[in-house]
Amino acid sequence: MILQLGACGSVTNVTVSKSFPAVLSTPKEVTVAIVFTDEFSGYSGTPNNKTTIDLGSSQVNLFKSAFKGLFRDVYFLNEQTPLPSDTEMVISLSNAEVQVATPSENYLNVFEVWLKYNLSVTDSDGRLITNWFMPGYGKTPNAFMYSKENAISQATNVALRDAGAKLLLDFYRIPAVNQWLREKSSESKAQ
Repeated sequence: MILQLGACGSVTNVTVSKSFPAVLSTPKEVTVAIVFTDEFSGYSGTPNNKTTIDLGSSQVNLFKSAFKGLFRDVYFLNEQTPLPSDTEMVISLSNAEVQVATPSENYLNVFEVWLKYNLSVTDSDGRLITNWFMPGYGKTPNAFMYSKENAISQATNVALRDAGAKLLLDFYRIPAVNQWLREKSSESKAQ
């Protein structure tokens, strides 16, 4: 992931982690299709007129790792790929917002990054289960000894990891998702 900062006519490139650790969890017995649109996979956020954060490939890698920890069978698709016949749930992700704060803006000795995602969750027939807005937040421990580029890069990595952790911890707590799983379980027992 590349972060570009423009100041006084100059542009600086910052590299942000593109790999995330495998998730250690017990996935649910659900077959899910995760749809990464071209817009999501190539997303660059512009939190202000001097900053562009290229999140595309990093956030795709993050969510691939997280979703493998949530579900037994996961298909990763683009928007043109037809759904596999055994798909039970479909999740489409989109970027809602990116914000950056520097010490000169927040009067703290830290750099902060906020990410906000929208997850549209449907059943295999396209009926909406829920739309879930999920945040991610990251900051540097302090700004001392960090260049602006390194600090924002570190804060972005923390925000991405926070979003992944929130997905893992909270997805099955969403009331509509929990209800859908109960109904699916009841249907399976009835057969």
